[in-house]
Amino acid sequence: MRYRYTAVNASGKKARGILGADDKGDAISRLLENGLTAVELFQLDGETEQKSVWQKDIGDRDIHKVRISNKKLLSFLQQMGLMMKAGVSLSMAMGVLIDTQKDRRMKKILQEINRELYGGTPISEAMTKFDAFPELIVSMIQTGEENGRLDTAFESSADIIDREIALTARVRGAMGYPIFLLCLTVALMAILNTMVLPNFKGVFDQFGASLPSITVGVMNVSDFLSRRWYAIAGAIAAAALGFHFGRKNVPSFARSMDRVRLKIPAAGKISGKNLTARFCRVMASLVQSGVDIVRSLEIARNVTSNRYVANELSQIISDVKIGSSINASMARFPFFDSLLVSMIRVGEESGMIAESFGKMADLYEREAENSTKRFTSMLEPAMTIFIALIVGTVIISIVVPIFNMYTVISGG
Repeated sequence: MRYRYTAVNASGKKARGILGADDKGDAISRLLENGLTAVELFQLDGETEQKSVWQKDIGDRDIHKVRISNKKLLSFLQQMGLMMKAGVSLSMAMGVLIDTQKDRRMKKILQEINRELYGGTPISEAMTKFDAFPELIVSMIQTGEENGRLDTAFESSADIIDREIALTARVRGAMGYPIFLLCLTVALMAILNTMVLPNFKGVFDQFGASLPSITVGVMNVSDFLSRRWYAIAGAIAAAALGFHFGRKNVPSFARSMDRVRLKIPAAGKISGKNLTARFCRVMASLVQSGVDIVRSLEIARNVTSNRYVANELSQIISDVKIGSSINASMARFPFFDSLLVSMIRVGEESGMIAESFGKMADLYEREAENSTKRFTSMLEPAMTIFIALIVGTVIISIVVPIFNMYTVISGG
């Protein structure tokens, strides 16, 4: 068999050619014996050139559309930042990551990026071809390439992703216990209503007596839920699909719903602080990395999950493009509080806008964390009381018939 190869030597110089070998493994071994590492290897069959071995490994699935978890992305950024800071070359750093990577999808992504690098493509440009890397991260890496501080760019990107992971964990932790209590209550009610209450009904019917009103009410609710569960589930599913469709395809609806979310008592305040903290953190990282203000605002808008806030940022971007200061434009919108506007004004006037955004990011992150803790501390007893009322009602509906049982049987 004949193989067309592209390989590099120890100094990174490329070599291309055709060699004969028994199979792919033999071809790779022969190249290694000559001090060459295969980057691309194509089997030639007559005039037909087949896929490279690397492309065959990827399979039919488009690896460019694959997304990875924030934890895997964080690991990649941290390792790259560490090696760049230690003076390791980019190609060698990528080689180390590929050799040590255990996740198949991430390894394929790194292999494709490495191929691009050997072809002379900058790493930021190679990363743009993969959905695994957010626009924010790509822009910071691109800026790091331009100003020669790629190590700092990777470290700053890792810091942002690390904070994203911490925020997600904080929100999940706050909601985990209440959701557990609610699921436990639903399961308890289902058991009581399907196994306990029907037995009382049988006894009372046998003696021609009527169940207490509270028991009848609980059983009617249970009977309705058990008989009409499909209709209820269908209505909930239809509402959820309608909401999802409207939010995705009707911008005005999405903005309205996201604005309503910010006005929900307690939860809306926490969401607003988290959004503000993330906006400030992104702006601080981008501006400090050398990205211009307008581009930084555009990226911050694009990574904002709230459409209402994103719309306000679009208007701020328009104002800044025609010469307005950031603080003056932000002051027009109630979402950005006066403290943030004042600090941004100080930053603009002193030429320390990145530092101002960074300090405000720290402030709002602390406030968001404290608000989350207060909300959780209030939510847990509130959920406990709510669940106790539900369970108490069901238990009373069981206890009352028990006390009435003796009278019913004696009367029978």
